[in-house]
Amino acid sequence: MAERRSSTTWEGDLASGSGSTEFDSGAIPAQQVSWSARTEDSDGKTSPEELLAGAHSTCFSMALSHGLAEAGTPAKRLTTEAVVSFERQDEGFAITSSRLVVRGVVDGLDDDGFQKAAEQAMQGCPVSRALSDSVDVSLDATLER
Repeated sequence: MAERRSSTTWEGDLASGSGSTEFDSGAIPAQQVSWSARTEDSDGKTSPEELLAGAHSTCFSMALSHGLAEAGTPAKRLTTEAVVSFERQDEGFAITSSRLVVRGVVDGLDDDGFQKAAEQAMQGCPVSRALSDSVDVSLDATLER
């Protein structure tokens, strides 16, 4: 249905080098990346994990919004945070988890209904599905009044 592109130019070695990632859509300005921004203080630069967190929170929010609307209880507001963990393991570094935290305002829905809708959205979200074989994906969903 669609292809999206980005490209990264990297200069130098891993520890002291740096790069720039550009997005073909132009919606996001070029972003600076470095190993230290990935493993220590971001210092205004981004990382693959931050970009993945943005993709996951957006995809999940879209899936939940769609599911709620299809069920006749459209959301007034959904606020989703994704926290992606990057950790050293015996075999090297790995993205180990993506924790979704969603808060929603939805008229005509109880807590149990919101939990079920959020679980279904997590299972249906293409980013969650892409991560599910190798990354622990978890969910904390709260219906706000």
